[in-house]
Amino acid sequence: MYKIEICFLDKDFEHDIYELIKAFYPEAEIRMTYEAEETHFCDLLFVSSKAEGSYLIRYEGEGKSGQISIKESESRRENKDHLKYALYQDVLVKLTGRTLPWGNLTGIRPVKLAMGMLDTGLTNVQTAQEMRDRYLVSPKKTALAVAIANREKDILKDIDYDKGYSLYVGIPFCPSICLYCSFSSYPLKLWASRTDEYLDALCKEAEAVASLMKSLGRKLDTIYIGGGTPTTLEPYQLERLLDCLSRQFGYDGLLEFTVEAGRPDSITKEKLASIHRFPVTRISVNPQTMNQTTLNLIGRKHSVEDTKKAFELAREQGFDNINMDLIVGLPGEDYAMVEYTLEQVKALDPDSLTVHSLAVKRAARLNIFRDQYQEMTFENNQEIMELTMKTAYEMEMSPYYLYRQKNMKGNFENVGYAKVDKAGIYNILIMEEKQPIIALGAGGSSKLVFDHERRIERVENVKDVTNYISRIDEMIQRKQTGITRWLRDWREDS
Repeated sequence: MYKIEICFLDKDFEHDIYELIKAFYPEAEIRMTYEAEETHFCDLLFVSSKAEGSYLIRYEGEGKSGQISIKESESRRENKDHLKYALYQDVLVKLTGRTLPWGNLTGIRPVKLAMGMLDTGLTNVQTAQEMRDRYLVSPKKTALAVAIANREKDILKDIDYDKGYSLYVGIPFCPSICLYCSFSSYPLKLWASRTDEYLDALCKEAEAVASLMKSLGRKLDTIYIGGGTPTTLEPYQLERLLDCLSRQFGYDGLLEFTVEAGRPDSITKEKLASIHRFPVTRISVNPQTMNQTTLNLIGRKHSVEDTKKAFELAREQGFDNINMDLIVGLPGEDYAMVEYTLEQVKALDPDSLTVHSLAVKRAARLNIFRDQYQEMTFENNQEIMELTMKTAYEMEMSPYYLYRQKNMKGNFENVGYAKVDKAGIYNILIMEEKQPIIALGAGGSSKLVFDHERRIERVENVKDVTNYISRIDEMIQRKQTGITRWLRDWREDS
């Protein structure tokens, strides 16, 4: 395996330097050290240091060597931007002979960057120019980011961020765990006996949060029930959960209510009927791929026909806003296989389509046992991403939100496409971080927005289901403390 060492004699911008190098060398083994050594056992060495008011990065390997130097300014933001620009343009592009579609951006929210520029009064053209010149983003990705930022601004224009909030409800159970998954998910067959106990704790947390938010005068804008796979719950359990949320929060005035039905093998007519008894406005049916060989390989215990049947059942129940999730870059899939998936999805005619680029996290089985899967091929490229966009446009959809993740195949992005008036409002809100998102359930991470978006604080629930159930009072106390502190700071800032 190709080996890279990054020696940080100065730790400023350690994370940014590491992530940018990793983006150019995604398959390399990268070792970080913090002391000068006489001998380095690697193919490529980077040394980051600081001397006489300048940031320095020296590199040697592949028969090449050199150094960049950036004079320190008073602005930490300027220092970071200038250092990343030089590392990208003057070192990594020259070493590899290639560029990245998102330039030197390593964060997950490039559209938030574009929206921030537009909010300061820059025009579309000025925003695009800034993204290209300052961050070296490709023209196509720049155009995509600016287009999505404008659509998001239009969708969110009537939301009162100072008075509203959104709610995430996590159901961590799944029929099986996919090869690439690293979420806090638990196989249902091992946890079926504790799902009611989990709902007891979840409803207790919901009651406490609803009481607190009502006392603060906050209005609930959107609800998103995700997972895991919420439809692993039985029909009576789904009704119990939805009734609990109705009693505690009320559904009047909601802008959107999403249930991520998810895995087709968990969706039944009875479960859809239970969901439809409540004012749920949007659901997801997620095939990931319409190639059966891939479904078998990645551990999805359903067939392509199961997906079609689940979608048709949802339409029969009256759901008029159905999203479908796809993943590109899955093991063994090439352009033709992605094209086949898109043709099958197009025939079903969903209302929105979310295209994910495969990102293999450290906790995923595909990474933990990577030696077992080293013969697999993972293909994602600009042609495949353009094919997904072309198909979405043919389905009368346009992009409405975007985010990136670490370790994405091809260093691309996840994009949500939707028809007119079918965009997922919650998806935009959680990406743009403009209002608090309160998360219930095991593994839930509440996001509290301070100082008008300048600072985000998280309030975490424990991930383990058993601990969540046994420590539910502690989880409630965490939220009450965090939300109370957030409100105090918000009032002072206002």
